[in-house]
Amino acid sequence: MALFRGNNEINMDAKGRMAIPSRYRDALDPSRGGCLVATIDIQDKCLLIYPLHEWEKVEAQIAELPSFNPTTRKLQRILIGHAREMELDGNGRVLIPTELRQYAQLEKKVMLVGQRHRFELWSEENWNAGREEWLAVTSGDLEIPEEMQSLSL
Repeated sequence: MALFRGNNEINMDAKGRMAIPSRYRDALDPSRGGCLVATIDIQDKCLLIYPLHEWEKVEAQIAELPSFNPTTRKLQRILIGHAREMELDGNGRVLIPTELRQYAQLEKKVMLVGQRHRFELWSEENWNAGREEWLAVTSGDLEIPEEMQSLSL
């Protein structure tokens, strides 16, 4: 399993192409052509980007949700319906589809943020605003979720 961590400032060209940092390229499954899948994040104005083999696991879980439940059906439409495969070109770049770029408000300066088995892709402006908000919230009296209370940082 590939582990993606850290954040990376990347310039996207006018056609919507961006280079995947070289430190991540080797971790992408070359037997699948370095294929990535991007979809929208339903909680933030960013994209979720998965190596194809990781996306297939997530997609299977989403598809197994009961389609008679109106909420899960909407989630299926949003997450699977917006999913787009993206192939790495010879220069390690991917083309982010226009519809996804518009949703996440991506322009020239973007942030690729490793989240272990996937990436988040943010506009630099939205990332910086979010980071400031998250840091402000965590610098006060933050209520630690029970699941995290046993962690030693």
